[in-house]
Amino acid sequence: MIKLAKREEQIMQVFWDLNKAFIRDIIPLLPDPKPHYNSVATIVKILEEKGFLNRETIGNMHCFFPVIQREEYQQFALKDVVSQYFDNSYPRMLAFFAKEQKLTEKELDEIVNMIKKDSI
Repeated sequence: MIKLAKREEQIMQVFWDLNKAFIRDIIPLLPDPKPHYNSVATIVKILEEKGFLNRETIGNMHCFFPVIQREEYQQFALKDVVSQYFDNSYPRMLAFFAKEQKLTEKELDEIVNMIKKDSI
């Protein structure tokens, strides 16, 4: 799997939310400034070539759907962030976010309990 560019990720987020869509359906759901149809079509084609999307032909139109699920990409992206910024240390990453978000002891206990219960 490869890291997606920002606009590619934005488009994939919409496909993951909708599960299946035509290009014209995703444009209104993208952040402003809205890209032109042709720009989105080009990025969708790239995502298809990268193996993130596939298509189904309906009449003379293409309906696209994700091949890579959101959770798969989340795992990949998180590993990439941990590798690049936290020396492959998940404890360092968690400590960083706990400090940045000024988590209380109660919130930290909740996180530990969620991990123990495997209910994330």
